[in-house]
Amino acid sequence: MTDLIDTTEMYLRTILELEEEGIPPLRARIVERLEHSGPTVSQTVARMERDGLVHVGMDRRLELTVAGRERAVSVLRKHRLAERLLADVIGLEWELVHEEACRWEHVMSDQVERRLLTLLENPTETPYGTPIPPRPEQASAEDWSRDMGLAGTRLSEEAATAGRFRVRGLAEGVQTDPDLLAQLAGAGVTPGRVVRAEAARDAGYIRVEGEAEDGAAADGGALELAAATAAHVWVERLDG
Repeated sequence: MTDLIDTTEMYLRTILELEEEGIPPLRARIVERLEHSGPTVSQTVARMERDGLVHVGMDRRLELTVAGRERAVSVLRKHRLAERLLADVIGLEWELVHEEACRWEHVMSDQVERRLLTLLENPTETPYGTPIPPRPEQASAEDWSRDMGLAGTRLSEEAATAGRFRVRGLAEGVQTDPDLLAQLAGAGVTPGRVVRAEAARDAGYIRVEGEAEDGAAADGGALELAAATAAHVWVERLDG
């Protein structure tokens, strides 16, 4: 973590991303996502609760307050706009874009955000296929959160039956691993691409490979993903 990282904003974005993926936002999930110690996460969440940004429910779920949700959506929007800028304009390698955007999200002003929306022609998705929240004058944080979610179904669920799929998006759980992203790109498992997937011979793994435009296998070859990793790859089935 560098001086450019705002821990509160990082936690708010993580809670929102867990909601987006349909994962209960517990402190244990933040420990896993951010690789922070349990005591550190508990102390940070307690401070955020005192600041009126989150509420810890009886079931231990972290619930964003109105103020917390507005700030979380703002940080997420800046992060995902930075990803588009880094990929589309600056040309940073795809596997490095997310990590770099984690720094930019904390220093981007609202004025720069508006200019980026114009420059990038109001993009709706990131290079990883995840949705970019609209500006508050277009939809409130509460309204957007109510309808948010990643398109498609988890590959870990779909690949129990072999088939062809279109990759819709890659969730935070794989975006944080540049080496894994490079492997996915090499195998043709990127948003918009068509892939073939099936359960691998080794239990708990899924074999996936991208298709070339002519329907043949992509040059990068097949990749075997642990089911826990494949759960972060969202797809739609193409063969019924």
